[in-house]
Amino acid sequence: MLYEFVALDFRTYVLFPLALFCVLVYELINGFHDTANAVTTVIYTRSMRAETAVIISGIFNFCGVMLGGLSVAYSIMELFPIDLLIGNNETKNLISIIFSVLFSSILWNIGTWYLGLPSSSSHTLIGSIVGAVISNSFIAGQLMLSILNIKKISGVLLSLFFSPIIGILISGILMFYLRKFWSHAVNLRKIHLTPIEREKQDGKKNPPFLVRAILILSSAGVSFSHGSNDGQKGIGLIMLILIGMIPSKFSLNMNANCYDISKVYNAVLSLNKYYENHQLEIDLATKKLCTLKNLQNKCFSKKQSSIKETIHNALYTLKDIQTYSVLNPQQRSQIRKSLTCLSNITSNITKISGIKREDIIFLNDLKKNLLHTVEYAPLWTIVMIAITLSLGTMIGWKRSVITIGEKIGKKGMTYAQGVSAQITTAFSVGIASYFGIPVSTTQVLSSAVAGSMIADKNEIQRKTVRNIFLTWMFTIPVSVFLSSLFYVSLSKLI
Repeated sequence: MLYEFVALDFRTYVLFPLALFCVLVYELINGFHDTANAVTTVIYTRSMRAETAVIISGIFNFCGVMLGGLSVAYSIMELFPIDLLIGNNETKNLISIIFSVLFSSILWNIGTWYLGLPSSSSHTLIGSIVGAVISNSFIAGQLMLSILNIKKISGVLLSLFFSPIIGILISGILMFYLRKFWSHAVNLRKIHLTPIEREKQDGKKNPPFLVRAILILSSAGVSFSHGSNDGQKGIGLIMLILIGMIPSKFSLNMNANCYDISKVYNAVLSLNKYYENHQLEIDLATKKLCTLKNLQNKCFSKKQSSIKETIHNALYTLKDIQTYSVLNPQQRSQIRKSLTCLSNITSNITKISGIKREDIIFLNDLKKNLLHTVEYAPLWTIVMIAITLSLGTMIGWKRSVITIGEKIGKKGMTYAQGVSAQITTAFSVGIASYFGIPVSTTQVLSSAVAGSMIADKNEIQRKTVRNIFLTWMFTIPVSVFLSSLFYVSLSKLI
């Protein structure tokens, strides 16, 4: 690992460790900021002791990061300007953008955690990215639409908007099912008791065995899903720093073997054949990609003014090589640029009206193969984020737990409400992670708790719900403002 950081300039030696430290701080805060998502219900239903629940949550968060893949990580990276994703050494103000995003995210997350408000780390991160990128475009005198990935940002914001609605609906439906079908027999009816009611009725502090098992397993599922989604955001930030600051070492996966490289080469070769057979349709599909100011220069160099030339140059560079170490740093950056842009073009082709379904499947597989050695993360980055997130999970968890467990409903949380909320959260966040969609675990769980209580006719504490809603509403605007403020200040200092 350490040999990759040899022979760097002094500025990078100073700023890179600081940037890496800030990412780890962000992920540590994310851990205890969002711990309530997994442990609230098992603590308040007395399924487990708080200390045990937090440790188990940390373990499953670790496993979620290690096994969750990288789709969410690169979805976050796609929110940044394309210059940062292609390892462009000449990208101005990159360091200011990175630090602005991290500082504003850390500040807002610490503030909301201190006040015990379940806010969204995803909202914070995305708002910070948008703020820094907009400020950069204004200072550089560039067209904002040519810098921001509007389509990707819109998609992420829509997912964040709809995720709490989905949480309320699914949790409410589950609660309705449990109330309708688990209320007849005496043993089944116990699922609708609160821990206090259970103790008064049966003289037992713990929930029934089956209910307790479901609550513990669903809590572990929420922790795993949280790790697989939120942990990837930290991995994405580290990869952005590595690719942006040290492109000669990290623009491509230097550990890729000859099989990996041949897989990429064959993908470019297949795209070339497809292009030759569908040149007119592809040119029309990519016209929109390169109409914005300066975007074509980012996709293709002056010597590569067409898709065909880009493909041919990529084939020429990749042909018969066994390892990326034989390429010089400029060639590595150029290959990354070409593969990134060709994958974007491949995505555009799939949106052509009337394209055959089998062609869409073929092109989607082709895109994955094109990015096979581009969308990667060294093992040490994944392990580092996994450890940091799991450690964060084990500290500072009480504030948000109290808010979710005691202050959403006027009546105590029943076992059924806990089961409904946790199953909804585990599956919703897990599915989102599988499809590479960044969502807020906090949003989904808080909404699921509220949905289960509404369906169970448990009156909601309006003040708490209002405060949570206002926090969600203000998170993105405040993050945009803070990030812009940090960017303006840092761009003058760095």
